[in-house]
Amino acid sequence: MDKNTSSSSSSAAAHVLIIPFPAQGHVTPMLSLAKLISFSGVFTTFVNTESIHRRLSGSGRIDGRRLRFRAVPDLLTDDGGNERDFDFPSMFFNLQESMRRGSTETYKKLLTEEFIGEWPPVTCVIADGVLDFAIEVAGEVGIPTLVFRTSSPCCAWTYATIPSLINNGIIPFPEECDMDEIVKGVEGMEGIMRRRDLPSFMRMVKSTEDNHIKLMNGFNSNLVSGKVIIFNSFDALDPTLLPIMSSYWPPIFTIGPLHLLTKFWVKNSCSSSLRQEDRTCMTWLDNQPDKSVIYVSFGTVAVMSPEQYIEFWHGLVNSGHRFLWAVREDMVKGKQEMEVTKEMEEETKKRGCMVEWVPQEEVLAHRAVGCFLTHCGWNSTLEGMVAGVPMICWPYFSDQMINSRFVSDVWRIGLDMKDVCDRNIVERMVREVMEGESALELRSSAARMADLARKSIDENGTSRANFESLVSYIKSAELPRGS
Repeated sequence: MDKNTSSSSSSAAAHVLIIPFPAQGHVTPMLSLAKLISFSGVFTTFVNTESIHRRLSGSGRIDGRRLRFRAVPDLLTDDGGNERDFDFPSMFFNLQESMRRGSTETYKKLLTEEFIGEWPPVTCVIADGVLDFAIEVAGEVGIPTLVFRTSSPCCAWTYATIPSLINNGIIPFPEECDMDEIVKGVEGMEGIMRRRDLPSFMRMVKSTEDNHIKLMNGFNSNLVSGKVIIFNSFDALDPTLLPIMSSYWPPIFTIGPLHLLTKFWVKNSCSSSLRQEDRTCMTWLDNQPDKSVIYVSFGTVAVMSPEQYIEFWHGLVNSGHRFLWAVREDMVKGKQEMEVTKEMEEETKKRGCMVEWVPQEEVLAHRAVGCFLTHCGWNSTLEGMVAGVPMICWPYFSDQMINSRFVSDVWRIGLDMKDVCDRNIVERMVREVMEGESALELRSSAARMADLARKSIDENGTSRANFESLVSYIKSAELPRGS
C-alpha cells in the first residue's frame, strides 16, 4: 500500500469506529485521534465501556457533527470498578473476557447498523492493538481494521521478538541471573536492553506456555492482522528501529505526539481525563521561580507501599527543592495506617504542594517546572518530551521498563531509577537533574527533543504528513466494505 494514496469520490461515505482498551492510558491517545479524524471531515464514532463513557461525559464531552460517542457494556467496570482492581496480566485477561461476553452484541450492532440521514455505515475500525475481541468481531462482519498500538514503538517491537528471546534463553529468566546482562535477540536494540529493562511480565514467566506469553503473542498477532499499524510517536525518536519494524509489519503510521497535534488543529477540545483535576496547583506554580519545581506523578495505575511512599517523600524533602506531587487517593496501599511525622508535614508546607490530580500538560508546560519524576507511561513520557522537561524515571510495570531505558540511555533526556526506592537515591537524582553536573546537558537534550517533536507536526513534519496520508487512506476506495 502506498501511504500517499489519494482521496477518492467515496470519501464522503467514510465512517471510522474507534475503540480503545478501557483504561486511561489507552483512552487518551485514541480520543485525540478521534478528534483529529473527525476534524478532517471523516465521520467518527468513539466507543467506550459504559463506566468510562459516564466519566468522560462528566468532563464536558458532547457529540459533534462528525464525532459521536457510544458505549458498550462491560461486566467488570460497570459496577464501579476500574483497571487497578486487577493485576497484570489478569487485568487484560479479565477485561478481555468481560468485554467479549458483555460487549460483543452491542459492538456488532454499532458496526453493522444502517444510518438514516447524513451518517453512513461504518467503513473501517481503528481498534486498540490489545483489544482482541474488537479486532475479531470486525473481521467477522467484514469491516477492515487498522490497529492502534498505544505503547511506544520500542516496546511493541520488544514484544514482537518474544520467540527470539525464548530461543536465546533470555526468557524464562533463570532463577539466578544478572539483571544487568545485555539482552541479545532484539534486532535494532543491540547493546541497549538489559534484562531489567524488558517488560515487567517477563520476570514472572515460568515456562513458554505461561499466560503472559500467550497474551503477548496475541498482541503480536493483532498487529500483523491489521491493514496498517498506528503509533503515537514520531520518526525522529526511532530512526533505526522503525525501518526494521516496517520490513516485518504492515505499513506503519507514526502520527504523534497526538496531544500536540490535537492542540494545534482542534479548537475547544474536551478533556480526556477520567479524574477530577485540582487546578489550585496552577496558582501554587505561578508563585514559584522558573525551573525550580520537581513535578511528581506515577500515573493512573501504579500502586506503592507505605514504605516506598515515605522513601520518595523523604527524598523529595531532603533534596531541598520545591515539588508538586499528584497523589491519587488509591496510590498507596495501607495509607490510612501510615504514620507521617510532624517534621515531614512542616517541611512539605514550606516547599511542597500535594494534590489528588493535576492538568498534566499544563503543569509540564509551566515555566516553574524543571524536572518530571514519572512512572514513564508512554503518554506521560511524550508529554514530558514535548514540554522539554528532563525526567527521573521510576517505572511500575509493562512497557514503562523499556521507556525508562530509552529515556536515559538512548534519548538521554533523563535518569532511570527502576528497581530502586531509596530516599538517598531519590535525593541524589533530584539534585543531579536540578543542579548537578548533568543538569545542563539533560536540559539541552530535552530542549532538542522538544524541538524535534514540534517539527514533526509542523507543515512539513513527518507526523503531520503521515496523519494526512492516514486520513486519505481511510477516505479512499482501498477500504471497501467486506475487504
